[in-house]
Amino acid sequence: MGVYTFVCRNSGSEWSAKQTSGGPIEASASSTFDLERKLVQVALSRESGVVSSSFCFVTPSSGVLQVIVASGFVGGSGAAPAPASSVSRKAAAVAPKAEEKKEEILEESDDDMGGLFNIFE
Repeated sequence: MGVYTFVCRNSGSEWSAKQTSGGPIEASASSTFDLERKLVQVALSRESGVVSSSFCFVTPSSGVLQVIVASGFVGGSGAAPAPASSVSRKAAAVAPKAEEKKEEILEESDDDMGGLFNIFE
């Protein structure tokens, strides 16, 4: 897994980025979006895998960009995703049960608060 962190600065109409450590990667572009796209491509040229990137402004003219390249599958159980049709059937089977539980809770809470609202009678 590779983590690339860049300090980004705006000077006039151009954004520039310089890697904070680990190598001399630099890039520039007319917008933060284009700058992020360029740096993601640079990271992918060095490593292959799943990419995640995040840009955060520190001031209106500076920010931090982080690009993470993870090799292989990240997260989940490792099982293949279920087809949409089976997921919707499972959701449909679970939905009525959830509604029944909500009704039971509402009935219990109405009984508990009955004495509170009777003080004005």
